[in-house]
Amino acid sequence: MTVADAELLVEVAGPVATVVIRNPARRNAMTTAMWRRLPELLDGLEADPAVRALVLTGARDTFCAGADLGDLDELLDAGDASIAVAAEERLAAFAKPTVAAVRGACVGGGCQLAVACDLRVATTDARFGVPPARLGLVYPAPTTRRLARLVGPAAAKHLLFTAELIDAERALRVGLVDEVLPGDGLAARVDELTAAMVARSQLSVAAAKEIVDGRADEDRIAWWHGQVRASGEAREGVAAFHERRPARFGWTPPARH
Repeated sequence: MTVADAELLVEVAGPVATVVIRNPARRNAMTTAMWRRLPELLDGLEADPAVRALVLTGARDTFCAGADLGDLDELLDAGDASIAVAAEERLAAFAKPTVAAVRGACVGGGCQLAVACDLRVATTDARFGVPPARLGLVYPAPTTRRLARLVGPAAAKHLLFTAELIDAERALRVGLVDEVLPGDGLAARVDELTAAMVARSQLSVAAAKEIVDGRADEDRIAWWHGQVRASGEAREGVAAFHERRPARFGWTPPARH
């Protein structure tokens, strides 16, 4: 395997960017270089006004089998300050909607990344697992809390205590994934979801994401309401509803300084 074989690929089609995890020799495990690269990619995609949604997926028939354990010492020494946690936090804070499109194994660091996305859509052959108890590791605290918020304490403890793999149907029941589809239906459904997201008011979507994720205080919420008044988004949305036509939303986020 050459170094170039383990990489994150970016594909942009219209307003949707797709980040592909590719490491064929290790079932798309994330290397140190890949963990470091992910926040950089996300910074660029977030700053691009043409990109309105992000899809994270794995190359071919595997999402991501976890962190490459060849880099274990570096991850252990860092603890909760690891580059893996930093990449997860950056993905969770991405200002635009994110969808994990999951095929095959979604384990360890792969599950960590999927949980950091807004939505998770999986094929029937997907398998999910959180293996620290099998390896003698402590799952990072931010990662553990995010998992528990998503699936609830009992389901999180089952995954963490047993390190068992669960199938897509059980993942759906506990809320780890939002939809389960036949393998040949995944791409079309992801396209459908992202098309709906990018057609909506980006002001509404961005505000909702911040509020749901608990990142908007009272001042920030007031700022969002001010953006509604100043932008004309609501007037356009209501007019489009009454005229039975698609809304022509035009709000874009202010540049960050």
